[in-house]
Amino acid sequence: MTESAAMISVRAAVPADLATLKRFEQGVIAAERPFDATIRKGDVTYYDLADLIASKDAFVAIAEHDGAPIGCGFARKTLSRSFTEPPFHAYVGLMFVEPAFRGRGVNMRVLDRLEVWARENGLSDMRLEVYPTNAAATRAYEKAGFEPYMLEMRRALD
Repeated sequence: MTESAAMISVRAAVPADLATLKRFEQGVIAAERPFDATIRKGDVTYYDLADLIASKDAFVAIAEHDGAPIGCGFARKTLSRSFTEPPFHAYVGLMFVEPAFRGRGVNMRVLDRLEVWARENGLSDMRLEVYPTNAAATRAYEKAGFEPYMLEMRRALD
């Protein structure tokens, strides 16, 4: 483990992290806008972060380097479609790493911590959404053991 990697830790988010998480969420949205023309202009939020932090059915992780927040992600117990197994899965979202720390294994450290939470909560499946044209993110998730599952398609009727 490199010295830099040794200084990276992952902990549970607390309400005092809300401003940081909101900033990270805006980083995710900015990164996703080029892949999705349907994201509204102006202020957009994806998640109720305060509810996620407070929920017993979710775990919000903060990655830190030398005590400073550098990334995040969450896992939430989510009902699977009625005709699939397992009945519940861990939905993973808000995966973000500060640009200066990308490529250093931060994403993997966060995913590892989310997996621990999922297993502790009896979940045997983790799922996430990624734009198929976001090759870098797709590669990162495949490296973490994710594989393509279902492709949602869209047709604009303008």
